[in-house]
Amino acid sequence: MNPILLSALLSMTPVGELRAGLPAAFISGLSPWLAYTVCVLANALVAPIVFFFLEYLHKHFMHVGAYRSMFDRFMERTRHKTEHYVKKYGYWGLAIFVAVPLPFTGAYTGALAAWFFGMDKWKAFWSIFIGVAIAGGIVLAVLLTGATALKWVVA
Repeated sequence: MNPILLSALLSMTPVGELRAGLPAAFISGLSPWLAYTVCVLANALVAPIVFFFLEYLHKHFMHVGAYRSMFDRFMERTRHKTEHYVKKYGYWGLAIFVAVPLPFTGAYTGALAAWFFGMDKWKAFWSIFIGVAIAGGIVLAVLLTGATALKWVVA
């Protein structure tokens, strides 16, 4: 598979996001800046997809008991994790939350939180984009630092 496409798709996975896409791009030999650009743009596209799902498809799935139960649990966890950031800092808090490159702090959770708290979708998208760009920078810095350190050890 094309490394750009693979990296983009991995960057759009719910758990992996940038933490999966950027290392895959890096390992496949893409330039760091191309890898960063592709993965950040792909990961940022998650927000409009989540907003579309929640606005148009979610209500149909709520009639399925298993979906409703899983969704309610996930939303409670999302609310618990994001409430402090969003209530205290608003859109900047959302960006800060998304910027932390840990599991369940990325674009998916950020978009769910924005929807849950009734945030303006356009402003929330840009907050999520800023957070994704920062998270991408952190992941890229870790990858570049690790690669440099590995070269020193091997040399």
